[in-house]
Amino acid sequence: MSACPDKEVLLHGLLDGELDAANAQACEAHLKTCPGCAQAFGELQALSARLSAPGVGYRAPAALRQRIEAMAEAPAHRRRLRAAAPWALSGAFAAIAASLAIVSLQPNTMALEDQLVASHVRSTLAAHLVDVETSDRHVVKPWFNGRIDFAPPVLELADRGYPLAGGRLDYVGDRVVAALVYRRNRHVINLFVWPSKPGLLPAPGPAMRSGYSVAHWRSGGLEFWAVSDIDPRDLEAFHQAFANRMLS
Repeated sequence: MSACPDKEVLLHGLLDGELDAANAQACEAHLKTCPGCAQAFGELQALSARLSAPGVGYRAPAALRQRIEAMAEAPAHRRRLRAAAPWALSGAFAAIAASLAIVSLQPNTMALEDQLVASHVRSTLAAHLVDVETSDRHVVKPWFNGRIDFAPPVLELADRGYPLAGGRLDYVGDRVVAALVYRRNRHVINLFVWPSKPGLLPAPGPAMRSGYSVAHWRSGGLEFWAVSDIDPRDLEAFHQAFANRMLS
């Protein structure tokens, strides 16, 4: 599955924040209806996260740069460098490709958290917070039927101080996920849900990521990731309220 040819440039512009408000909104609306473009955009996000992860970039020592410059200034070495350049470049590109392949095969929770935080921020900045806007879980839950291949638990937590605001579809970790939207006073909580994979490590506790609170847990064969700008202790209280309501 590939992106629409006329949308490829726009996807890069959306990822880099180079589109104006109108084009960004139109592109985000297109992503909700086009699986090919949604998959391509998710792959771009994942690649960007991998390349920006700590430890990927490497700066060569200054002494190495000086030795190369000294070699390039000598006529004999200049000829040898020109002769070896194609092989050197091919080797360099092969090394880069190999390193990217290794990175892509390693689980990267930090990159996933970056995607989740980015999705949360986008939902609060653009007109894409909810696809179905209601506090009635009996409306939100059936809305997901036929749109995703699993049934997310939709719980009402208004009595615990976290009223339901609605739901939407999002794209995280190379798949379409459910996003349940709750509120805490004037703050937004995005709860991302998708099926869990067997053999995963235990979920980490609440943490901060780029200034946002992130909580992660697993239950009933599903992954739950909550993201908000509220205090981590408040988000953990939301986690506990949701988990307890699931068991009741």
